[in-house]
Amino acid sequence: MNTTLRSGTAEAVISTLGAELVSFKRLDTDNEYIWSGDAEYWTGCSPVLFPIIGAARNGEIRTGGKAYTIGNHGFARRSEFTLVEATDTHAVFSLSQNEQTLASYPYQFKLFLTYILTGSTLEISYRVENTDEQQIFFQLGTHPAFNCPVDGQGAITDYYLEFSEQENLERLFLSDAGLVISGKSEPVLKGERILPLSHEMFFDGALVFRNVKSERIALRSKLTAKSVIVTFKGFPDLGLWQPKNAPFVCIEPWQGIADGDTFDGELQDKQGVIGLAPGTTFASSLTIEFN
Repeated sequence: MNTTLRSGTAEAVISTLGAELVSFKRLDTDNEYIWSGDAEYWTGCSPVLFPIIGAARNGEIRTGGKAYTIGNHGFARRSEFTLVEATDTHAVFSLSQNEQTLASYPYQFKLFLTYILTGSTLEISYRVENTDEQQIFFQLGTHPAFNCPVDGQGAITDYYLEFSEQENLERLFLSDAGLVISGKSEPVLKGERILPLSHEMFFDGALVFRNVKSERIALRSKLTAKSVIVTFKGFPDLGLWQPKNAPFVCIEPWQGIADGDTFDGELQDKQGVIGLAPGTTFASSLTIEFN
């Protein structure tokens, strides 16, 4: 089931499957900013990643001395959320533990996604509540795919990412199994804010960065003033991804990254994992704005 939010400027459509943003467009031009989910390249649009990001080594997490099979990016993106409340410009979706989630993640929790549309700005708030009697551990990430070119004009090489801060970013590489390759990295930005885009930069898979200083990244073009600005809080890590020659770019603020190819620890030992005491809450946010 889809829920539609409308302002005088924009329209956002969210599916209860994964509480996923499946459309965000400008009303006066009908310009769509979110990838359609066409299976030719990728069936996703903007999934939430929970309770892990990327791949778990051997396809499993271990906690409390037991192993649990779990898929890449966790189960939230494939789960049916409950629409808790909705108005013309506001919607709240929730997911709690159930028989299926407990089979791969043995914790009780509540995950809320709140969407608020104001003009051309869509704010997505993420909230995780620990409803268990023990400490829970998880990673949380975003995965929005933005059409590029933004307006259908030009080529990807006409576009670039503009970081709000000068960055020194070292790229980590992923194996075919989606694991971080030990000992392999490459400098991408050295005290710079501008990252030019190309299809070729994604031929070795996603670009993974840890400890990004910026909390705002803009997708801009040398040919047009149209742009998309992504602002985020509570997500210190970042993934950039595109399937080969796809007409979109994913800008993915994360809290945590995939397992390393030699990782042999428990869930609580994963990179960037969040530990949440009983009765407490973790909150973060992602805002998408077009000009």
